[in-house]
Amino acid sequence: MTQRSMAQLEAKLDYFLDAPADVGTVELVVRRPAVDQREVLAEGELDPAVGLVGDTWIERGSKRTDDGSSHPDMQLNVMNARIISYIAGDPDRRALAGDQLYLDLDITEANLPAGTRLALGTAVIEVTEQPHRGCAKFSDRFGIDALRFVNSPHRRELRLRGLNAKVVTPGVVRPGDTVTKVA
Repeated sequence: MTQRSMAQLEAKLDYFLDAPADVGTVELVVRRPAVDQREVLAEGELDPAVGLVGDTWIERGSKRTDDGSSHPDMQLNVMNARIISYIAGDPDRRALAGDQLYLDLDITEANLPAGTRLALGTAVIEVTEQPHRGCAKFSDRFGIDALRFVNSPHRRELRLRGLNAKVVTPGVVRPGDTVTKVA
């Protein structure tokens, strides 16, 4: 298992941040049918009520809601594909990060503030304010340096671990689809 050192990760920061700002690509679509299970999809259906159809987001609930139900602003976890590709090393390990959408796109707060809408495939999603942070599972899978790198407090605005989003227009998304900001 590849575990990148902090020095290796820091050396690649400019590459990660050089992702396209306005028009990018969907690199990976992943469904989580059960805890610790991943299905890499050739096609995913996005739905405003359930997020990625077949994913367990709606069943998992959230510590961020008063009643423990799923947080409506955390339907989708989106990560910069360049970062996870490097951290994972082996392409087959990218899905272990636990996100549903991996985009070659600049997902920093400066480029995609909360409320920004993205068209991908035939769907539209909206970036939400809910922060997305790495957890113990991320550390177990990719190493403590990877976790510290993506969760770095002085770089939170870079969203190295990713962002949360919700579906606003249902549709289908596939790897290779173009991702664009909606005006």
